[in-house]
Amino acid sequence: MALVFAALATGFVFVCGANDGAALLSLALRREVPLAGVLAVLLTAIVVGPALFGLAVARTFTDRLVDARAVRGPLILLAGVAVALALVLLLTWRGVPTSLTLAVLGGLAGAGAGVGVPPVWSTLGLVLAVAAAAPLLGGLLGYLLGLAARRLPTSARLPGALRYAHVTAFAGQSLAYAANDGQKMFAVVGVALAAAHRARGMLAPSLPVLCGTALVFAAGAVLSLRRIARGATAGLLPPRPWHVVSAEVAAATAVLGSAGFGVPVSMTQSAAAGLVGAGASCGVRRVRWQFATPVMTAWLVTLPASLALGYAVGLVLREVAA
Repeated sequence: MALVFAALATGFVFVCGANDGAALLSLALRREVPLAGVLAVLLTAIVVGPALFGLAVARTFTDRLVDARAVRGPLILLAGVAVALALVLLLTWRGVPTSLTLAVLGGLAGAGAGVGVPPVWSTLGLVLAVAAAAPLLGGLLGYLLGLAARRLPTSARLPGALRYAHVTAFAGQSLAYAANDGQKMFAVVGVALAAAHRARGMLAPSLPVLCGTALVFAAGAVLSLRRIARGATAGLLPPRPWHVVSAEVAAATAVLGSAGFGVPVSMTQSAAAGLVGAGASCGVRRVRWQFATPVMTAWLVTLPASLALGYAVGLVLREVAA
């Protein structure tokens, strides 16, 4: 079982990089900001995240939604994460960034219900409500920041100031990812560590484990970067530098604020919504809504599909265990 969990955790972190990491990098990359620089910022945030913010969001997956310390807890986590991986791999391969967080939540809830250990539905309802509100907040903040950015006076110093603002905003966005959305990785890795030590629940990852997690995440992000960059989010609008900065600040604010409640939300959703809001500040025609449709469709499909698939897998496991 420990080897199965280790393999699953490695694959899960890689897919997080391919889905979340590549989406964040594709938005941040600019000619004056090299890949190595933004990747180093993101990986540093992942490594220091648990020390700075704790693991409250990670424990929502392992304690508040499904009890990983229960007899069938590890089995539910194994099935739920496997379902999420299968679903998101399909969408990532098509170049459509979706919510891996929603996929994991649906997979865990469905697998638990199928096995006969229902999740805490009130917790799931709260998480889904906040997850739905975060992109709306990100879009609104992106719009307001976009309006404010348009009032900036033009000067010779403006490009340099925007470059500095972009790097600072991306650093904040990376920290917000480590505080919230990225903690699903810490949850899966922590359960894998517990399985290796024959313990129940989740163990806090050590610094060497976090460094290894960051390297696997980086591999997934870099290998999937070109595919994600050609995906639907990249076509939402022709972004100007201040569009990107507005979207990054909006997404970081929405996601980091949700982390205070211990509720996981999707960074890719919030960042895309922030970009749409910033673009809409120049007029709704600035946004290429035809590219937003497949992204929104993928988000709407993710939760019910992972819930149904997780329930089916849970029923099979229940019959096998019987």
